[in-house]
Amino acid sequence: MATLLHLDSAVFPQGSASRDVTAAFVEAWREQHPDGEVVYRDLAAEPLPHLDASAVVAGAEDALRAELAAELASADAVLIGAPMYNFSIPSTLKAWLDQVIIVGHNAGPDSPVAGTPVTVVASRGGSYAPGTPREEFEFVQNYLEKVLTGMLGAEVDFIVPELTLAHSKPEMAELIPLADASRAKAFTDAAKKAKSLAVRLAG
Repeated sequence: MATLLHLDSAVFPQGSASRDVTAAFVEAWREQHPDGEVVYRDLAAEPLPHLDASAVVAGAEDALRAELAAELASADAVLIGAPMYNFSIPSTLKAWLDQVIIVGHNAGPDSPVAGTPVTVVASRGGSYAPGTPREEFEFVQNYLEKVLTGMLGAEVDFIVPELTLAHSKPEMAELIPLADASRAKAFTDAAKKAKSLAVRLAG
């Protein structure tokens, strides 16, 4: 029985593109793998404390950090909802990363997380894709890819619903067809990825 660790970090419980896509992922996962376990953390509803000096010194001896690290290590797959806020990830997600990554315990070449598939739903109001005017402002995928692979050795894949503000901002009205296409692709990609992972892990 495979375990999926699911993290959401969008501040709004409804109307969030990242939450909608991660929910579709989980639905497809459960359909394909009904006996699997889903461990869920809503980092916006129940934020973790920021890392402090005592927790750094304690490392894996800190109760909360040990709990989070064990939760991550026991997951066969990880799903992260990571909307772009001010060109970066939500502070609640950064707090989780700071707490869960423990040098000398799970960070490094012998990390127990090495090879774990991590799917990140990186939603954003505009577009920061290569070749766009704001390409250089993309710090969500760049950061998460480096920290998850470089420190934990995870296998990271991104699903990117973009232009999510097109329906609410008149100046982006002409981008609505592209926004709708991006959203549809994100749902399709989420379902495909969830099913393929469920089959792979069940085998």
